[in-house]
Amino acid sequence: MSVQKDESGKRWIQVEVVVPGTPEEVWEAIATGHGISSWFMPVGTNEDETEPRVGGDITMGTGENKQKVGEYTAWDPPHRFVAEGKAWGPDGPTVAHEWIVEAQSGGTCLVRVVNSYFDDAGDWDDQLTDLESGWPRFFRILQLYMTHFPGQPCSAIHLMGPTTMTKEQTWETLAEAFGLDGATEGSPWSSSISGTAQLSGTVDRITETPARSAVLHLEKPVRGIVSPIAITATGAPIMFAVGIYLYGDTAADFVAEQEPKFQAWMMQTFFSESQMT
Repeated sequence: MSVQKDESGKRWIQVEVVVPGTPEEVWEAIATGHGISSWFMPVGTNEDETEPRVGGDITMGTGENKQKVGEYTAWDPPHRFVAEGKAWGPDGPTVAHEWIVEAQSGGTCLVRVVNSYFDDAGDWDDQLTDLESGWPRFFRILQLYMTHFPGQPCSAIHLMGPTTMTKEQTWETLAEAFGLDGATEGSPWSSSISGTAQLSGTVDRITETPARSAVLHLEKPVRGIVSPIAITATGAPIMFAVGIYLYGDTAADFVAEQEPKFQAWMMQTFFSESQMT
């Protein structure tokens, strides 16, 4: 689907996914900080707020890395909310992120996200297209979360950044680290990252375009979801990202022990002096 536009200057993309759960359960996953953090990125609200609300801040990150990325402009649980912010830096347009939940048959819900901005020239359409191509990977993680781990506590390890490697080299590095060479849907995988606990499970999905990526079932030593990706974003260098989402009562202890080790591997592999010169 290409970027849509109307006479008012509004430009938008729309992506949908069907997930298991009631509207209330799905709302918990897409509209609360702990829910979003369980399948997307660390997100929170102001510490003095007990519920998101119109005018409430949206923050990403934790601790010293926590920063405001937007605010709620509509809030109608468990059906619809709108968040607005500067998605592409201070010089970019204000982007609206509208989320809609519609009950479906069979105990499922349709989740629809609409990303939009106003600009007659369309100078930021490529960034909208990047958003459109990026949502399906995260929506698959959402589907798996709602299927296998709904409401369970989640602790996650997020590894990401730019690299001077080519896209092919970046993916080959990730594929080797997670045992994905020749992998297909349903095949086993296991990590071989020096200094870290070995992860293993089965492959859920391998994608070649628009980005080389995978979504993996994690079965040992903690149940969860792993998703490595090599990204070519408009106007940006090659990026790598690995999301390791762990669920259950032992997840937090595992992350506390292993995250520094995975971070050390990331720094040595992607940020070595030879690659940054």
